[in-house]
Amino acid sequence: MTDQAPLLSELNDRSREVFRRVVEGYLADGGPVGSRTLTRSLSEKVSAATIRNVMQDLEYMGLLDSPHVSAGRVPTQLGLRMFVDSLLEVGDLDDADRAHIDATVGSNSGAIGTILDRVGQTLSGVTAGASLVLTPKHEAPIKHLEFVSLAPDRALVVLVFADGHVENRVFCPPAGQTPSSMREAANFLNAVAGGRRLSDLRTAIEREIAARRRELDRLAADLVESGLAMWENEGASYERLIVRGRANLLADSAQAEELERIRSLFDDLERKRDIAEFLELAEEGEGVRIFIGSENKLFSLSGSSLVVSPYMNADRKIIGAVGVIGPTRLNYGRIVPIVDYTAQLVGKLLTDRG
Repeated sequence: MTDQAPLLSELNDRSREVFRRVVEGYLADGGPVGSRTLTRSLSEKVSAATIRNVMQDLEYMGLLDSPHVSAGRVPTQLGLRMFVDSLLEVGDLDDADRAHIDATVGSNSGAIGTILDRVGQTLSGVTAGASLVLTPKHEAPIKHLEFVSLAPDRALVVLVFADGHVENRVFCPPAGQTPSSMREAANFLNAVAGGRRLSDLRTAIEREIAARRRELDRLAADLVESGLAMWENEGASYERLIVRGRANLLADSAQAEELERIRSLFDDLERKRDIAEFLELAEEGEGVRIFIGSENKLFSLSGSSLVVSPYMNADRKIIGAVGVIGPTRLNYGRIVPIVDYTAQLVGKLLTDRG
């Protein structure tokens, strides 16, 4: 977020008041605010021409914009950011809003997912905007998982937990992965999941990688020592065992079998490294998002705003977030305390539930 302090310090009292009045008028009505309108509301009695000059200066600074010739001004994205960061007067939470939120979150009944869904619906209803709920990641044993390719640089992991909970996480797969390699990784992981949590599963895979590496080192040691093979980029994830031509012509069947075993082990090691990387990315991937009251495409619109607040567990660790999405002319002064209060209640509820 850009620091707006230098810009704000350039404004004198008159410029600051004109800017604040334009933004507040825009947030209230959604339309441009003209100089004649401002002459009636400013604390200082000045002419419309003087106000127009101030507005032109604010436009030159990038804080205001004129959507039409000879029309009033509206705040730019930079102007809105400065207003929200520096000039916004946040009101107290309205008693009716507080009661509505308390009734939703305070019941503390049902599954966590159900409660968070209710929170999303309540936020949407109270604010007349779309709501966003980022849920905490589940930590139960895995029953089944699937990887789904969404785009060359985006994939989805679908996690089905032993307690029936289903979670989707979006992540960026390693470069070069294909739908078939993702299916292979999922098949392997499902075969060894066996009631393990995601973090336990990754630890098990890493132990297996270390064991395979030790076995490979032991088998390849003689070949490397005799000069028949050499490690390239040894120890790196993209290492290779280069077998020289003479080793491929080994007459001794036992040695030939050993060489084939080394090749097989190396292929297995590479596959497990890929799978471990998949697991790590899936574990760190974005948690489930619940959208209530609007389509997801709202995020891609430049004319939308998001007011979001994280919630924490008993250890003061951020485990999720709640927010409201709407047009840039949101009533920030009212919505900020609503979102903040809801996040605090959700954090307390999850702490109480353990």
